[in-house]
Amino acid sequence: MTMRRPFIKLALAASVAATTGWGTATAQDKGELVYMTPGLDLAFWRYVSEGVKSVAEENGYGFAALDSTNDPQTQLQNAQDAVARGVAGIVLSPTDSSTAPAVLSLAQENDIPVVIADIGTDSGEFVSVIGSNNYEGAHGVGEALSAAMVDAGKEDASVGIVAISQSRLNGQARTKGFKDAMAEGGVEGDAGMQQMQAYTADETFRFTQDMITSNPDMGGMFVQTDAPTLGALRAIKAARMDGDVLVAAFDGIPEFVPLLQSGDLVVSGMQQPYLMGVRSAEAMVAHLDGATPEKEITVPILIVTSENIEDMLPTIKETVFANEIE
Repeated sequence: MTMRRPFIKLALAASVAATTGWGTATAQDKGELVYMTPGLDLAFWRYVSEGVKSVAEENGYGFAALDSTNDPQTQLQNAQDAVARGVAGIVLSPTDSSTAPAVLSLAQENDIPVVIADIGTDSGEFVSVIGSNNYEGAHGVGEALSAAMVDAGKEDASVGIVAISQSRLNGQARTKGFKDAMAEGGVEGDAGMQQMQAYTADETFRFTQDMITSNPDMGGMFVQTDAPTLGALRAIKAARMDGDVLVAAFDGIPEFVPLLQSGDLVVSGMQQPYLMGVRSAEAMVAHLDGATPEKEITVPILIVTSENIEDMLPTIKETVFANEIE
């Protein structure tokens, strides 16, 4: 049975309210812009959504966020609903690169422009793609972690990876960038890789427990997205291996700030999701106004470490955390 999915509006950066329909946006003179996201349970996508929303409403468009719950069928249903609604444009963060073409094809058939925010697509027509250089960002993370491991005398230890989907272009780039940097830094021990399915802290807790059990020499770990990193840290603490397994992450949540300040987290390659959402919506608005935005727009990744966290904090409060923290 096909169910019509609820639509979600973001009233505040820290508050996501689900509705049973599109609701009433604050400004709809020019129509509506929708943001299709893999899952609003991850802070990263909430912050992207806030950025899209801010630009949409500043320019007289209504706004709604559509949660695909990491399910391609839900994503396609959301796209069909957006087409039926006659939206002005779609900002799409697909569940993975292979599922984006179906949405792009449907939108093209109905003359609805699409801007892609992160992840990427295997094929299809779109106005612009806004993303980060995931290879470069993960390479920076690997440089910082390998240096920390060498400083701690752990250059011969193995390193585990808890990865995002490797069918996503950004996932492939994060893995390669990190591995290249670790090898360049002289740390080549491999404790294996697990791919996330649920993208939760509990899932990564279990993955980390298994890696620790199978690799007693493990001295480092890279978790390729933010909230699941908390599960890795919890598993390391439960195994009484605090300080023995150095942890690196990607993206950022407010909980990372004290973890970086204390050194419990060595480094995180923080994309700037709020800024990414802003740039995505700006490209869409420019297109709707008759301009031609750049086909590819890159938002820098910030390499935030326990050494530079205080200097980086004013910037990441806005562009990473959407002013969700004081």
